[in-house]
Amino acid sequence: MGAIPTQRETAFRASGAPAYTAGASAQECARAHVVLLGSSLAPGAARAMVRAALADWSARGLPGTEQLTEHRATDVLVVVSELVTNAVVHAGTDVDVVCRMEETGTLVVEATDHHPSRAPRGGDHGTPQDPSEYGRGLRLVAALSEAWGITYRPGTKTVWARLPAAGTETAADAGSDTVTAGRIEVYVPDEVPESPDAGAGLRGLRDREWLGRGALSFLAEASDLLAGQLDEDLVASLTGQLVVPRLADWCGVWLEDESLGRGAWSDDPGTAVGARLARVWHAGEGHIDELRRALEKDPPRARDPWRSGPVGHPWPAEALGTHGAALAYRLVAGGRPLGSLVIGRAGTEGFPDEITGLVEDLSRRVALAIGAARQYARQATISAVLQRGLLPGAVAEIPGVRSALVYEPCDKGGPSGDFYDLFPAGDGRWCFAVGDVQGKGPEAAVVIGLARPWLRLLAREQYGVPDVLDRLNQLLLDDATEAADAAARALVAVGGPPVAPGDGPQTRFLSLLYGELEPFEGGVRCTLASAGHPLPLLLGPDGAVRAVAAPQTLLGVVEDATYASETFELWSGDTLLCVTDGVTERRSGSRQFDDGDGLATALAGCAGLDAELVAERIRRLVHEFGPRPPEDDLALLVLQAE
Repeated sequence: MGAIPTQRETAFRASGAPAYTAGASAQECARAHVVLLGSSLAPGAARAMVRAALADWSARGLPGTEQLTEHRATDVLVVVSELVTNAVVHAGTDVDVVCRMEETGTLVVEATDHHPSRAPRGGDHGTPQDPSEYGRGLRLVAALSEAWGITYRPGTKTVWARLPAAGTETAADAGSDTVTAGRIEVYVPDEVPESPDAGAGLRGLRDREWLGRGALSFLAEASDLLAGQLDEDLVASLTGQLVVPRLADWCGVWLEDESLGRGAWSDDPGTAVGARLARVWHAGEGHIDELRRALEKDPPRARDPWRSGPVGHPWPAEALGTHGAALAYRLVAGGRPLGSLVIGRAGTEGFPDEITGLVEDLSRRVALAIGAARQYARQATISAVLQRGLLPGAVAEIPGVRSALVYEPCDKGGPSGDFYDLFPAGDGRWCFAVGDVQGKGPEAAVVIGLARPWLRLLAREQYGVPDVLDRLNQLLLDDATEAADAAARALVAVGGPPVAPGDGPQTRFLSLLYGELEPFEGGVRCTLASAGHPLPLLLGPDGAVRAVAAPQTLLGVVEDATYASETFELWSGDTLLCVTDGVTERRSGSRQFDDGDGLATALAGCAGLDAELVAERIRRLVHEFGPRPPEDDLALLVLQAE
């Protein structure tokens, strides 16, 4: 992935005009290149160059431009600005900027500086900086790209990013908090030594040269690549790419079950029980399978499983044939053994001390990344179990009523603040609820864990809609009072300071739309009430839309509040839409989806559709309302009389 101009290209300074290759094919012409002075004007000049190139390519109808959208054009301008800003601020040299478009519509941006011992900015500041001048770092680049990385060549470092064609989702498009892992590539001259001794001498020379230029940059970039990875197998894979071929010819990563603790070690000293070889990497791909089989037969045996320093490891001569040196590093984080990293070099009796120290530093970062990934996995498992327990296992089928549901939590890794239910209450009655708890996470889970079972219990005890809301309101207030009393007693017991206003347990607010359905010959009788919730809308067969409830107070706010219900009939073709505020308050700049009765207008356009199509159309309109994915949980329930 070159960023160095060929002889046919014209490199020029402080200009935004793209450089084209005379007489080249259409695909080759979709390429722009500029060399910019390392000044504060460089990011703006790079943006101008890319903007002019995209306009020119589109006007000429080059392959791939049919996939170019305004959204992707904006993304590539942001990416080139960030890459050039990083190069100027953290390298201070001239910057070679390349932008090219592949026939598939994929855009590739490269920024090459001439100070490879300095790491690109990762986005974390020691002191506050002005984003317009200093950029927002590689996390923004990663969020907008399908792939990115750093390529080393003698004397230069290229940071590159690939932006997919329209229709391919990036992390930013998906609303994910997790950035794409970057890749480090190191290009080494291809001299072939005449003898093993010559090879060792040449490699030692390369080691000294590289350690003098890029070791600190390597560790900084490795930390950036490993940070935020939420899968331990991905961490192991990235480790292999970081180590080989720069630091070793091959490596293997073992992962262990830390929950087994000291019992995870067998009678064979230093051998872990249940350790698995998660990743094997070799500079020559043809050796990987043989190396894996050899390493599985001879796992690392640490003298002290809780220390991370290097120890010798048997050379896998059966797989690799030649002689060499191998070292094993324990991966330990927070006093917990997580696995082992084994590295090897052919044709040498040992590793230079500088390399062993560098790998030891890297192994600590790998261990921290594995520990963080496992912590996330544990939290995600707990959250998934909580989420499953807070929602009904199945939605009840109601005679004479078709139902459709859309439920999209914003945070896939934690309990949502929205919930729903649709269940039989006995005596020919079915009840439904759509609710939204203040906040998210464990606090929201506590409220939902209280509310949903009580709704079912009260409904099956034949309480009417207003009485159910009255009692649930009192339950939430009582629970908040008990929590506050318990916190106060705990503070008194330990002699703590008095609780300042707003610091103690907070009242748990809940907005809820609750109702019951009673089918009868030719229709369905519906009784419902809204407690601080977006009002339900009724769509008639003729396209008329009206609200069918009055606004009332949130649950858990006012002591002794009383609630009233309203009753109406659903006739054949009538559709009732119930949503949470993730629908009505969906934002696009300063506008909300329900501004100017936007939800009612959207529902009116669903006349004649069945329940499933109504739900899908509203969901699609909500997503398309803004350029970014929704930032709140989204739930909607459609009930339609047959």
